[in-house]
Amino acid sequence: MRAKRRNCLCWVRTSPLGRLNNQVLGIGSGSTIVHAVQRLAERVKEENLTIVCIPTSFQARQLILQNGLTLSDLDRNPELDVAIDGADEVDSDLNLIKGGGGCLTQEKIVAGFAKCFIVIADYRKKSDSLGEQWKKGVPIEVIPMAYVPVTKALTKKFGGVVELRMAVNKAGPVVTDNGNFILDWKFDKVHEWREVNSAIKMIPGVVETGLFIDMAQRVYFGMEDGSVSVREKPPC
Repeated sequence: MRAKRRNCLCWVRTSPLGRLNNQVLGIGSGSTIVHAVQRLAERVKEENLTIVCIPTSFQARQLILQNGLTLSDLDRNPELDVAIDGADEVDSDLNLIKGGGGCLTQEKIVAGFAKCFIVIADYRKKSDSLGEQWKKGVPIEVIPMAYVPVTKALTKKFGGVVELRMAVNKAGPVVTDNGNFILDWKFDKVHEWREVNSAIKMIPGVVETGLFIDMAQRVYFGMEDGSVSVREKPPC
């Protein structure tokens, strides 16, 4: 927990949010983001800053409101300065698997319309290749009526195992904020992820994938010893 918070504090100091005032921020989901938003709220209060926040999920919306930040949406702010989010896994090229929490579609929309996309995660999410650390597969959001044919199409085209994600505290499958189901594709080999991502999205019934390819500019990893490791592409 302390490593996560230290990671978030470093990110707030050294990321493009050092020039925080008058920015539109995309706020992701997950436990790591909680610490980042708390620190953002502290800075807004301490420095009398003006920012607006776009949520990627119901959880993110509640987090923004609970911390007294200004809530907005893509209708009012269709262009974002920075989006921040976590990840389930990050490879050496900054490709991500996201969607373990079920919010992949809205997360990808917000990240896709940001000038800069920054990821904060702990050391367990750091990999050389996707699938090295994360063993739960690639989440794929699908229209409910299509989950069976999509399952068959995925296994036929790409191999591996596809499972309908089931809820823990309710009977039946997980239902996303968009009213859809999630399939978890447990792949059995390394793929050319850009091509696979495009091919999966062409399957009728697929809404979005949890493959975030060539989207992140910088990733902050909170290491086990409390230090911070950074992977990045050219500056945003």
